[in-house]
Amino acid sequence: QVQLVESGGGLVQTGGSLRLSCAASGRTFSRYAMGWFRQAPGKEREFVASINWSGGATYYPDSVKGRFTISRDNAKNTMYLQMNSLIPADTAVYYCAADSQPYRLRLGTPGDYDYWGQGTQVTVSS
Repeated sequence: QVQLVESGGGLVQTGGSLRLSCAASGRTFSRYAMGWFRQAPGKEREFVASINWSGGATYYPDSVKGRFTISRDNAKNTMYLQMNSLIPADTAVYYCAADSQPYRLRLGTPGDYDYWGQGTQVTVSS
């Protein structure tokens, strides 16, 4: 059974940093793209970042480009999201996601992914 477990969320002040982790189990994820999404109350789930199977290609929306960095360690079956220069608009529940088809690129919509974690809350105070 595939499981994704996020950790690292919390409360931080504007301008601060957090590092989220997503630990995967149930299969080896080294052939599959992974991504981060977020969802604020009353809003749709929003794409934050994606990374290809090897970690050599990443993809961000303009809202986080230059502030967030996605990475992965396939030996540990773990993906990360380093978030810097956080602002209140970044407040949301953050979800990690994994693809079920190998070697795909630039996955930026929730429908591209088949596996999801339970989410971790990130709150940025002003």
